[in-house]
Amino acid sequence: MSTQKRLFLLDAYALIFRGYYALIKNPRINSKGMDTSAILGFTNSLLDVIKRENPDHLAVAFDKGGSHSRNEAFPEYKSNRQETPEAIKIAVPYIHKILEAMHIPIIEKEGFEADDLIGTLAKQAEKEGYQTFMVTPDKDFAQLVSENIFMYKPARMGNGIEIWGIPEVQAKFEVENPEQVIDYLGMMGDAVDNIPGLPGVGDKTAKKFIKEYGSMENLLANTHELKGKMKEKIEANKELGLLSKKLATILLDCPVTFDEKDYELNHPDFEKTNEIFKELEFRRIAESLNKIFKLPAEPIQNKQTEENTTIKQAQPTTYQQFDLFSTSPNLTEEISTSGYNIAENTDHLYQYVNTPLSRKLVLKKLLAQKSVSFHLETLSTNPFKAELVGISFSYSKGKGYFLAIPENETQEILEEFRPFFENETIEKVGLDIKFFTKVLSTFSIHLKGNLFDVILAHYLLNPDMRHDMEVLSETYLNYKPQKLESLTGKKGKNQLLFTEIELIKQAEYVTESADLIFQLKEIFENELENANLTKLFTEIEIPLLSVLASMELEGIKMDESFLNSLSEKLTEDIQKLEDTIYKEANIEFNLASPKQLGDVLFEHLKLVDKPKKTKTGQYATGEEILSKLAPKHQIVQDILEWRGLVKLKNTYVDALPNEVNPQTGRIHTTYSQSVAATGRLSSNNPNLQNIPIRTERGRQVRKAFVPRNENYTLVAADYSQIELRIIAALSEDESMIESFKRGEDIHAATAAKVFGIPLSKVTRSQRGDAKAVNFGIIYGQGAFTLAQQLNKSRAEAKELIDNYYKTFPKLRQFIANQVASAREQGFVETILGRRRYLKNINSQNAIVRSADERNAVNAPIQGSAADIIKIAMINIHKLLQNGNYKSKMLLQVHDELVFDMYNDELNILKPKIKEEMENAFKLSVPLTVDLGEGKDWLEAH
Repeated sequence: MSTQKRLFLLDAYALIFRGYYALIKNPRINSKGMDTSAILGFTNSLLDVIKRENPDHLAVAFDKGGSHSRNEAFPEYKSNRQETPEAIKIAVPYIHKILEAMHIPIIEKEGFEADDLIGTLAKQAEKEGYQTFMVTPDKDFAQLVSENIFMYKPARMGNGIEIWGIPEVQAKFEVENPEQVIDYLGMMGDAVDNIPGLPGVGDKTAKKFIKEYGSMENLLANTHELKGKMKEKIEANKELGLLSKKLATILLDCPVTFDEKDYELNHPDFEKTNEIFKELEFRRIAESLNKIFKLPAEPIQNKQTEENTTIKQAQPTTYQQFDLFSTSPNLTEEISTSGYNIAENTDHLYQYVNTPLSRKLVLKKLLAQKSVSFHLETLSTNPFKAELVGISFSYSKGKGYFLAIPENETQEILEEFRPFFENETIEKVGLDIKFFTKVLSTFSIHLKGNLFDVILAHYLLNPDMRHDMEVLSETYLNYKPQKLESLTGKKGKNQLLFTEIELIKQAEYVTESADLIFQLKEIFENELENANLTKLFTEIEIPLLSVLASMELEGIKMDESFLNSLSEKLTEDIQKLEDTIYKEANIEFNLASPKQLGDVLFEHLKLVDKPKKTKTGQYATGEEILSKLAPKHQIVQDILEWRGLVKLKNTYVDALPNEVNPQTGRIHTTYSQSVAATGRLSSNNPNLQNIPIRTERGRQVRKAFVPRNENYTLVAADYSQIELRIIAALSEDESMIESFKRGEDIHAATAAKVFGIPLSKVTRSQRGDAKAVNFGIIYGQGAFTLAQQLNKSRAEAKELIDNYYKTFPKLRQFIANQVASAREQGFVETILGRRRYLKNINSQNAIVRSADERNAVNAPIQGSAADIIKIAMINIHKLLQNGNYKSKMLLQVHDELVFDMYNDELNILKPKIKEEMENAFKLSVPLTVDLGEGKDWLEAH
């Protein structure tokens, strides 16, 4: 093994930008509303390098003030770059603090870029006998690679790290030595840095010139060998070529000096790093740092001399026998038991309840409360086989009880506590109450009274944050909860705990959860009121919780034999397509391999002259690429069809039978109210909202969803164009509103107005264009995206959009008002006041800002549609319950509700359901619902 010392030099801004944009669609927002994505991305990259490589020496280089020499040579250098996003501007000072706390050197010099600083240090370290790794995704650094200098590209998007030495650079750029990368960059230019390059020279041409001439200078000295326009362009731009090479050259003589003592990797100042990570709410990062530097997983941070700003750590518990009727001198009104006192200290009393008398005393106390938090500890997340270990209760800060439930006594003990669970005057507080509702229902215990779900409350308050106990407790209570593993070891939650002392340890963890839940409820209750979200919480989200629990427990029946026959047919069709594709290609290859497919399409068949490549250098064969080629090439059409059938078979047809619950013979999806920021429900295990509908073969999957027996029929009730109706109502555009009121085909009516023709003269193509614009407006599409979708030129798409806005001027004004309001408030609202916070709506970076501008329009429309169907679901659930109907509501899929309807109730319920849905919320535009029925979901839809 080599003993050569290793130096790692990190390109700060490249990693910061990379981390920020990697999370752009799902930014990390903390409880203070701060976008921490850039800090998180950089810190993860830094710790990953330290963990993977355990470097001897490490430093981080920053740009400062741009490159004076390059700006002097070419004032337009980097002039076309977007304004730096605010999240990155905020991030840099925090990253400096983190590095300082970790005792990692920060390298920056006014007027020099990080590339130049790293290049200078790398060459100096090489002379000192070091191996240097330049940690960056920036390809420009390839010019510095040598026997002892390497590019180190961090892992990203599931791909591992890449280390480029001389062979990798030679292969990537097709050069003889890495220094020729400078010539390659100079010839090609760089749109990001605004390096002009040689006109008309791209990747392939640059590589060709380097193979033939070796350098920029040699190319320019031999332009007489070139032909046609290329010769003219290069001869006319020789100075530009030389300038471009100069701009692309990394400097190696910056005023920095490599001193190995300054760059040694030392232990961080954990007090400072923990303080910074606490402020940023980086819990996992703090844990990772401690583990990397071999600290205990949960170091004690609270000292008596410190202020209470530090997150408290759970302390080890001593277990002492607790006398039955004793009274603690430090706490009043506690319930004494013959079990154990599992209290941390006199401010924190948890008791273990395991005798008939102690259960009776605890129940008496619970029945005297107005509000009680509870937490079920189960051995499974499947409510149908979730064996109960125990239940914890809390109704006062620092006080809790753990009700032990021995095996085979579950029903008996739950019957004792039925008066509590079914008491309508006591508020029940919990974390994921829907799951608890389902578990209790399997024992015929029905949760009654007002409910308060801490996850749902926090979701309304801060939809972009995580909602798990650890995050909520540390953020709002300044307390780090205990982990079950720290109490029970690695035995695991899903294994039975046989000894009493093990159960007591688990009881401590569960009881603490109930205590913290109760404390969080008091905080969130006030915050909901302050944000005017109490009504949305109490009248929509909480009632819906019980509705969803009922639907999930009911499940839907599957025709497994149909899916088996469909699978066999798909297998045959997939094989036939494979044979056809191999015949068309005149070669056999692995169709599932993107690399082999790319080689066949673009090298063997040469379908296009300049095929697009991925960052790894192989040909791009994604759906977007192939869809553009499909109209011209039958083999591409067949490949796309093959891919579709394989996905259909693997993802749905073969997978759905495995989701059938053996106890019920039905599929039970789980709906989440706290995932989609717009308020839409999501479905998982399995996801029934993704069942295909766009293709004929995909629609066949719906035939597998059937009524429970021959006495029932599936009924589907679907809102018609609800989002367009909402945008018409919110924009108050009279023309669009009148079209809906007259019951016109809105897409045809839009086409008639946009193209200035009678409704009867609208063609199918014109209707399609109008439909694309109608929905494009909702999702904030511009001319470029619309042009791609309709296969039109950008000018045609722009004209279509301009005519659309001329036809519906109030719609354009509505969009402008939404964006303006979002800029002022920082959020937008649905018709029920559901908020979508837009942290980047005032960003100077156009890419970041435009995403939030689209959300400013889209979120209130999608969110309002979600609000309306939730109201309908709550009202229909009440209708079915109050009427003691046998029919059940089973599924919610986007704007559609699916019912298992008793045949004798069909004629009674269908009009009632239609009425409830159409009158769930009154808009200036009528809501309409299409009803269908059938022996399976496809027929009903």
